[in-house]
Amino acid sequence: MPPTVAVGGIVFDDAGRVLLVERGRPPGVGLWTVPGGKLELGETLAQAVAREVREETGLVVEVGALACVVERVGEGYHYVILDYLARVIGGSLAAADDVRDARFVSEAELGALPVTDGLLDVLARARPGWLAWRS
Repeated sequence: MPPTVAVGGIVFDDAGRVLLVERGRPPGVGLWTVPGGKLELGETLAQAVAREVREETGLVVEVGALACVVERVGEGYHYVILDYLARVIGGSLAAADDVRDARFVSEAELGALPVTDGLLDVLARARPGWLAWRS
């Protein structure tokens, strides 16, 4: 089976906290990560990011620049994930049924959460792009 293209939305709020979801489905059940999922046939990458963030968190976002590309390979799956910066323009934060929780998390709180492999590095690489975008 060929790799699956997926997207993620890296959303920081004005306080510098990042939007994370606790995964409710495999792979990575119980781990915290940015909202995201598979690209659907006929949708652009930006449309997929906006859809996934809205579906998982209830928030409407404007999608910005590509922050990084991540590859996840495990037993029975191979994802190529394109993580984009995004910012909230509407909606209300509420976890969807496919995630256990959704919330904005400070840098200090990140160390206490079980997160997906490589997430801290991805966020560190994305933060300068967010800082430049917001100014």
